[in-house]
Amino acid sequence: MANRLEDVGAEAVAAKGWFKANKWLILRRVSQLSILGLFIISPFLVDVLDELWIAKGTLSSSVILGVVPLTDPYVLIQGMVSGDVKPEIVGLVGALIVIAFYLLVGGRVYCSWVCPVNMITDAAAWLRRKLGLKDKSHISRSTRYWMLGLTLILPLVAGGIVWELVNPVSLLYRGILFGMGTAWMALVGIFLFDLLISNDGWCGRVCPVGAFYSLLAVKSPLRVVAGKREDCDDCMDCYMVCPEVQVIKPALKGAEHGLGPVILSSECTNCGRCIDVCAKDVFRFGSRFTNNQVEAIGVVSRQEDSAKA
Repeated sequence: MANRLEDVGAEAVAAKGWFKANKWLILRRVSQLSILGLFIISPFLVDVLDELWIAKGTLSSSVILGVVPLTDPYVLIQGMVSGDVKPEIVGLVGALIVIAFYLLVGGRVYCSWVCPVNMITDAAAWLRRKLGLKDKSHISRSTRYWMLGLTLILPLVAGGIVWELVNPVSLLYRGILFGMGTAWMALVGIFLFDLLISNDGWCGRVCPVGAFYSLLAVKSPLRVVAGKREDCDDCMDCYMVCPEVQVIKPALKGAEHGLGPVILSSECTNCGRCIDVCAKDVFRFGSRFTNNQVEAIGVVSRQEDSAKA
């Protein structure tokens, strides 16, 4: 059992091997770096690919392979509220494609599998565990929803998309293309904020983007399932690595309260780290409908017990 912060995941590595104990983390990094890389290298491949852009634009608005439009619905809504943006059909179609995708796989997947800033906040969380640092500020996780509301109100006053002026993802993209400048300051600031002030502070407590995408995950079918929760040995590793630690307990420890093993919270990022670090393979990716199956089995079991009595 891990009894020190630096031991997190050690049991899983010993039981499953290093790769399996980091499989979903590795896949997330490949996803994040590939998406970022496609936007960076596409301008240099235009001549080679006979004027075809692999990914033209940014995460806010882009066209993939010259055919598929993708529009960030959060940015689109801000633009429409400000009155500065009158969306064309292609923009609306792009937003609908993005919304449909995140309704299916879970909105917070954006945070853990797409957003490049996640690599910075994950690094801060890892170093914080290694150094055994404690929180110096207890910022409520509801703060991000207040921030979301603020970013949707400010465009009414300012007449423009205010959030995009300070959005670290946008700053990063502009920095890579035109020189980092203040982008470095923003990214370093986020790293230090998460490291020294608040654990999972930026993504888990402040960033309005995660708050917006969590609203798309309320009914998404793809979920993390504590399918073998009876095998849990209380090592606490999953709690240590989870960026939204409050989502775990109902599924992992809720059997005695009649709760199913599915993590139903829309704030779960579906990052898979709890799956990685669990030596007992308690967690897996599955469906929200697993809870219905568990409830049905429970009803049948109770009926059989009543019949025997």
